[in-house]
Amino acid sequence: MDRRQFLLAGSSLAAALPLATAPFTAARAQEAVPARIGYIPVIGTAPIFVANGEGWLKQAGITPTFTVFESGPNMIQALASGTIDLYVAGVAPLAVARSRGVDIRVVASTATGENVFVAAPALAKFFTAGTSAAAAFKAHKVATGKPARLATQPAGSVPNTVLQYWLWEVAKADKADVEVVPMGIDATQQAVLAGAVEGAIVREPALTIIQTRNPGIKLIAGGEDVFPGQPGTVVAVSGAFITKNPDAVQKLVSGLVKAADALIKTPAKAAPHVGAALGKGIVDPALIEKALVSPATRFEIDPRKIIEPARAMQAYQVKLGSLEKELPFDGLFETQYYERAI
Repeated sequence: MDRRQFLLAGSSLAAALPLATAPFTAARAQEAVPARIGYIPVIGTAPIFVANGEGWLKQAGITPTFTVFESGPNMIQALASGTIDLYVAGVAPLAVARSRGVDIRVVASTATGENVFVAAPALAKFFTAGTSAAAAFKAHKVATGKPARLATQPAGSVPNTVLQYWLWEVAKADKADVEVVPMGIDATQQAVLAGAVEGAIVREPALTIIQTRNPGIKLIAGGEDVFPGQPGTVVAVSGAFITKNPDAVQKLVSGLVKAADALIKTPAKAAPHVGAALGKGIVDPALIEKALVSPATRFEIDPRKIIEPARAMQAYQVKLGSLEKELPFDGLFETQYYERAI
């Protein structure tokens, strides 16, 4: 090769190098963002698992790790300590968390109207046609000499708040006729099945599981009955994560929109992703699929739809005494990610 050929060859190689390295450079620029996600084991969290299972979180540049919690209030400590980046649970505890200096923002809803009230057989027999809920509770008390024990999650949670709203504001039950017993989600399911409590607030897939195992467990009040416009599970992101990774958060919300669409239109296809996360291989996939189309399951990603119901819920928490005062919602909801996604 003479000198001229050598120089031409070198020029060709140099010209080719940027093209050859461009994909590598782009890949480096879009390195995966690790995201520590806390969640509660209910069907309302399904969109995050469908988005993950379909690869949409990966496409968003997010590498998730998931940690299960028994309730939203239990997750607040993890948020405060910075051990999780994303919170997938009930909306009620978040304003309280912000009032305590935890920078957390709701970027999406996932489901509404999830919490329903069921009665175990020992109580269900008193809920007859034409009998009010208050009269049913009283009849149980007269017959057994004891108040009906009703399981729900801890004070300050969505399930606890909606149960008390239904008892005192809707059913007008006598407080001497019922006893509210706080416990975790799994414990609630087991307590209803074992007859250790007479009633409970449950969400899917617990509703489908317990009614399949014991058809004598009766659905007494649906989501809209226990709390009109009931807000439920949300996806909230820590301020530090959202500030550092706004593009990833945008793609996450876009993935949630697609996931909700898949859950509504093709639940059979979405069910394996949800079952892998919530069923851990021990719940019949058919039960998960049934839970996805349950009357207690309504997937809703638009965070704008739950702002006013969440305010109403907070006001009721103040009335209950589980919250000292109403807290400002300023900065809690960041709806622009959903608005861009659609």
